[in-house]
Amino acid sequence: MRVIGNIVYVVLIVLCLSSFSYAAGAEQIDKGDTAWILTSSALVLLMTPALAMFYGGMVRRKNVLATIMHSLVAIGVVSVQWVIVGYSLSFGPDCGGIIGSLSWIGLRGVGMEPSPDYAVTVPHIAFMIYQAMFAVITPALISGAVAERMKFSVFLIFILLWTTLVYDPVAHWVWGKGGWLGRLGVLDFAGGLVVHVSSGFSALAAALYLGKRKGFPHEPMPPHNLPLTVLGAGMLWFGWFGFNGGSALSSGALSAMAFVTTHLAAVSAMLIWMIIEWRQHGKPTLFGAATASIAGLATITPAAGFVGPMSALLIGLAAGFVCYKALNLKPHIGYDDSLDAFGVHGVGGVIGTIGAGFFASLLINPNGANGLFYGNALQLLKQIAGVIVIMVYSFIFTWIILKAISAFTEVRVSEEHEMQGLDLNQHGESGYDM
Repeated sequence: MRVIGNIVYVVLIVLCLSSFSYAAGAEQIDKGDTAWILTSSALVLLMTPALAMFYGGMVRRKNVLATIMHSLVAIGVVSVQWVIVGYSLSFGPDCGGIIGSLSWIGLRGVGMEPSPDYAVTVPHIAFMIYQAMFAVITPALISGAVAERMKFSVFLIFILLWTTLVYDPVAHWVWGKGGWLGRLGVLDFAGGLVVHVSSGFSALAAALYLGKRKGFPHEPMPPHNLPLTVLGAGMLWFGWFGFNGGSALSSGALSAMAFVTTHLAAVSAMLIWMIIEWRQHGKPTLFGAATASIAGLATITPAAGFVGPMSALLIGLAAGFVCYKALNLKPHIGYDDSLDAFGVHGVGGVIGTIGAGFFASLLINPNGANGLFYGNALQLLKQIAGVIVIMVYSFIFTWIILKAISAFTEVRVSEEHEMQGLDLNQHGESGYDM
C-alpha cells in the first residue's frame, strides 16, 4: 500500500507541476465576459444545494438528510473527477468524434489564456470551471429516482462511473470540438441533451433496476416539508439564469435573450400546470406549481439561446402540459421514480430539444440554425435523432453500470434499513431531533 501511495503522490506532483506552464493572454480576454462566466459558474453551483433542498423536502422525514447528502457529495466527487480526467474527456482534443483525448489530464495546459477551441474571450480555466458545474448537477438529478432506497456507498461508486462513462462522452458528442452530434448539427444550447435527457433516462433505468420502495404505490408517501421544496425550487430558478444565460459564453445580447426565454418558459409551464390541476382536482397545489416551474426550466434549456420570447412561452406551455401528464401516468404504469427525475428532466429535455427543431431561428443566434417553422425541416429530424441517441445510450449504460456494481455488492439497502430510514442507518444522524 505504501508503494501505491508513493506512486499516486508522484503522479499528482507531476500533474501539478505540468499545469503551471501558463501564458496570461490578457490582451484577448474580455473582462465583462469573464465576470459573467464566473458569476454564472457560481449560480450553477448554487443549483446543486438548491436541488438538495428541492428533493429533500419531497421525501419522508426519515430520509431527508440522506437525500440532501446525494447532491452535496456529487459536488465533491464530480469536481475531483472533472479536474483529473472529466474535462479532458469531455472537451479535450477530439478522438474520432467519440471522446476527448487525455491531453488535458489534470488540467495540463488549461490555464489563464483563452482556449483557441472554446470561449475565445475568457480564460480557459474559467470555461473549464463553468462546465464543471454542469457535470456536478447532472448525476445529482438522477438521485431523485433512487431516493429512499439506494446505499450511499453504491451511490458514490455509481456517480463516479456514470460521470465518466455517460456524461463525459455525451458532453463531447454534443459540445466538444469535433463531437459527432455537434458536427451533425444537433442543437443543445445549455444541456437539454447533455444534462436533462441523459440524467432523465438514466434515472428511469435506475428506478426500474432498483425496483419500487416498500409500500409504493399503496402507502401514501407525501412530501414531508413543502416549504423546503419550494425554497429549493426558487433557488434553482435563480441559478438557472446562470445555467442558460451563461451558456452564451459572453455578456451581451444572446445572454440577455437566453435569460428572458428561461424565465418565460418557467412561468408559462407553472400557469398551465396550475390551470390543469384546478380543473381536474378543484384546487391548485403549491407542490404542483413548484414542480411545474422546474419542468419549464428544464424544457427551455436546449432552446434558450435559439428561440425568441413567444416561442419560449409556447415551449413552456408544452412542458407544463406534457410533464403533468407524464407524472400522473406513473402510478398507472407502476415504476417508482421517487422524485420524478424522469418525468420532469427526461420528458422536459425531450420536449425542449425537439422544440428547438421547430422554433430555432438564425435571427436569434447566427451560430445556430433555422427550425421547421423557419423553413428548415431537416433540423427537426436532427433534433429527434439526437434525442433518440442520448436516451438509448444513457439508459443502456446506466443499466450496465448498476449491473456491474451488483456483481460486488447489493445496490439497495435492506428492507429493515429502508423501514428505519436512510438518515440513521446510512449516516447515523437525524434531520429532526424530536
